Amino acid sequence: SLKELHSIFPWLVENIFGSLDGITVGWNLRCLQGRTNPSEYSAALDFLNPSGPMMKLVYKLQAEEYRYDFPVSYLPGPVKASIHEQVLPECSLYHNKVQFPSSGGFGLNLALNPFEYYMFYFAISLITQKNSPVTHHFSPSNSAYFVLVDTYLKCFLPTEGTVLPPPSSNPGGAIPSPTPRSPAVPFTSYGMHHTSLLKRHVAHQPSVNADPASQEIWRSETLLQIFVEMWLHHYSLEMYQKMQSPHVKLEVLHYRLSISSKHHGSPAQSSYQALHAYQESFKPTEEHVLVVRLLVKHLHAFSNSLKPEPLSPSAHSHTASPLEEFKRVVIPRFVQEKLYIFLQHCFGHWPLDASFRAVLEMWLSYLQPWRYAPEKMPQSTEPLPRSVSEKWATFIQENLLMYTKLFVGFLNRALRTDLVSPKNALMVFRVAKVFAQPNLAEMILKGEQLFLEPELVIPHRQHRLFMAPTLGGSFFSSWPSAITDASFKVKNHVYSLEGQDCQYKQMFGAEVRNLVLKLAQLICQAQQTAKSISDHSAETVASSSFLSWFRFTPSEMNGSYTGNDLDEIGQDSIKKTDEYLEKALEYLCQIFKLNEAQLTQMMMKCGTAPDENGKKQLPDCIESEDGLILTPLGRYQMINGLRRFEVQYQGDTELQPIRSYENAALVRLLFRLSSALNERFAYQMNVLCSREDFVGRLCRYHLTNPSLLQKIRYSPMAKDRPRHNWGPRISLRFMASYRTLISLLMIYFIASWFHVGPVGCTFVILIGYFLYAVIMTFFFEGWKPHEH
Repeated sequence: SLKELHSIFPWLVENIFGSLDGITVGWNLRCLQGRTNPSEYSAALDFLNPSGPMMKLVYKLQAEEYRYDFPVSYLPGPVKASIHEQVLPECSLYHNKVQFPSSGGFGLNLALNPFEYYMFYFAISLITQKNSPVTHHFSPSNSAYFVLVDTYLKCFLPTEGTVLPPPSSNPGGAIPSPTPRSPAVPFTSYGMHHTSLLKRHVAHQPSVNADPASQEIWRSETLLQIFVEMWLHHYSLEMYQKMQSPHVKLEVLHYRLSISSKHHGSPAQSSYQALHAYQESFKPTEEHVLVVRLLVKHLHAFSNSLKPEPLSPSAHSHTASPLEEFKRVVIPRFVQEKLYIFLQHCFGHWPLDASFRAVLEMWLSYLQPWRYAPEKMPQSTEPLPRSVSEKWATFIQENLLMYTKLFVGFLNRALRTDLVSPKNALMVFRVAKVFAQPNLAEMILKGEQLFLEPELVIPHRQHRLFMAPTLGGSFFSSWPSAITDASFKVKNHVYSLEGQDCQYKQMFGAEVRNLVLKLAQLICQAQQTAKSISDHSAETVASSSFLSWFRFTPSEMNGSYTGNDLDEIGQDSIKKTDEYLEKALEYLCQIFKLNEAQLTQMMMKCGTAPDENGKKQLPDCIESEDGLILTPLGRYQMINGLRRFEVQYQGDTELQPIRSYENAALVRLLFRLSSALNERFAYQMNVLCSREDFVGRLCRYHLTNPSLLQKIRYSPMAKDRPRHNWGPRISLRFMASYRTLISLLMIYFIASWFHVGPVGCTFVILIGYFLYAVIMTFFFEGWKPHEH
């Protein structure tokens, strides 16, 4: 019966989406994939489909106007804080729904209808179930949850046609929309909240015989509000504006310094805690950001599907449907403010790693609504970049901070990342490519000029009235003509998000231009570093013998370490990195009109040219009595992996740790034998090496190691470091290398095919080596054969 369905509905929803505290996982739709669990995946999608059994149950309960309690304690931080302070949030979703607990109950609740209750649980499961165990790697974009979000958006926010009417069990009408309810708690509203589109079309209509047009706008608006509130409204605008104040930043700095000191003052601590109490320490996941990007892309497509306006405004006011008016205001009214604060938090707190790519792509998707416009450009044989049409100038001006301030935030992030990494280089390339689209930089500059124009003073707090869109239509027909002024709209946008006393930093001003020049400097340094790594890898491959597949390379004995992941990635990724950085630099030059003279001067200043040996330069340092000392630029170069000292073993080569390619027992045995021979024949070897004739040169070639002194300049060692003069000595450690042993075995094996015995083969090897040593002594006396 319907009463039984009503009683089990909360239990059913919790078992599907999991409990609000995250303890009960439910069906775990986030990890349910068609590739791994095809039957469960299909069953879940069929059951939760907009026309499936679960939604039919929701509509059946909706017809009876049942209500279900949702705890306020699980709402996003800013909403929860304002409700507990008896300040009603601006979003109409919470109006007339907050109730005191019943006798014996605990905490405030929202009284939600079945559709709202279902969608609240569905949306918030993305947040509450983020720590659920995952037994295998999965792609978030292929999960059942991601597919359901896309399905619900296409159903309730259609880009073509209208919202499908819900199945109804009533013989004479549609499912009733929620009726206005008297508030159970005396709340006051902060700011001046907007009138819901639902109230404009539904409030004065009978609930049972509601207009189908009002039904579609009610479900569409409710779905969008729930998604935006649950996924984006985790940081309050008021708290963000307070944190932008220089005084608050100073207080926070004093507080952070005081906690590291024994004598910290309580005023700074209490002041910071008072501010921090209003901000929820929420950390979005990469999957969360991907779902938000899906929402942003669909909202652009939904808004761009708006039908062209008729020439007569009066005709439009009578013919425009609620859904069409909803398309006009959907982004600026419901999404813009909360998405901006969400992105600001991500740009400032997201780790400096490649996972930031998800946030970046979500941001770039919002910046390019023209990508989701229905019109298609004619196919051209030349792959020229698509110019941004002038019709998007209004959108750019009303979202100016999304373009300018977040671009500055990205610059500050890019300056702190290792651009030699292909993933980081790709992110810089993506941003530069988007902003280099023809006509986009000019329209952003025009928006900044409109903001800087002298204008009348906007009254404090009055700006909330003007957060409505300016895409045209009867929705604003009664507004004063001054609101249509472009300069006023841009100022209103900036002041409403940043506060009346904000210090706007121009994207095309001198300060940001200096940041761009610094980024260009880092790009040049990263290109040189990648080229040096590529050259080093090529030299290593060229110098390795046919036995290199045993992983015995010449650099392993001297202990050199390059310390960059590109060595493991390969030559293709190094080429990709160089291409990304080269194109990014080209795009930055187009955006900010950098000329060749500036780039040449900058590269000379950076010292990105190779040194006399064709190798990358050492980190910037100065010589002192104690040796090399890093400058601040040198520290920066080392921290970001742009330059480094070649770390090499500079002690006694006989006492190096036993390597993985050496036989431990043979190393120890040969060391004892070498030590005994060196001790027994030390005087004779000194006499032979001191001779100036050919015999002396031949002995020095075999018994000394002059290349050890050449490694000193590549390490920041002290000048007065005591240098050991080991003198001439015999070193047999090379005989313990598996490479040497395998080479000898192969030579003996091949010699046996020609009927040459072990003694004869050994004699041939010795004769051949003697002839090789004589030739090397004549031409390359300084070359040492055993240093590999």
